[in-house]
Amino acid sequence: MKHIFQEGKNHSKTLLLLHGTGGTEQDLLPLADIIDGDANVLSVRGNISENGMPRFFKRLAEGVFDEEDLIFRTKELNEFLDEASEKYGFDRNNITAIGYSNGANIAASLMFHYKDALQEAILHHPMVPRRGIDLPDLAGKKVFIAAGTNDPICPADESEELKSLLENAGARVELHWENRGHQLTMDEVKAAANWYKN
Repeated sequence: MKHIFQEGKNHSKTLLLLHGTGGTEQDLLPLADIIDGDANVLSVRGNISENGMPRFFKRLAEGVFDEEDLIFRTKELNEFLDEASEKYGFDRNNITAIGYSNGANIAASLMFHYKDALQEAILHHPMVPRRGIDLPDLAGKKVFIAAGTNDPICPADESEELKSLLENAGARVELHWENRGHQLTMDEVKAAANWYKN
């Protein structure tokens, strides 16, 4: 997978950056500095192209995921993390994902499918990746969800549902609301940074 790796001063922690639809591996690099300027950074570009826009998995329509492709791409990303940790020598068990929109969805999907894929996740405007499946035991995992009260793509009840699904699997979840739409705001990034540091 096309990616950027930057070794940090604190080699034990790695931030996995996952862009939104149409983004690239460059997009979220400024967030890494705000969240943890000392951590390793692994920023990945999605392998799917939708009308020339990079994505992490296919969709059938706005908000309707291609579930088969989602499962395949989640496995692909999880295996890439295994390979990258060996190649770059970072701790595979201490990854914090920072995802926005489509990137947040694939990060949530990693947690839905693989118990030890991520230690923590910061999800900006995620949706529920899959319904009707048993989640792995996520005890000891932490998740921050940033949501917009007026988000046309990701309704408020979607954020609440994702929170309860993750909590029911044992994760500790904080749901942060902004009185905004689907855009990524500096306020929610700062809130995520505060959460991360505590």
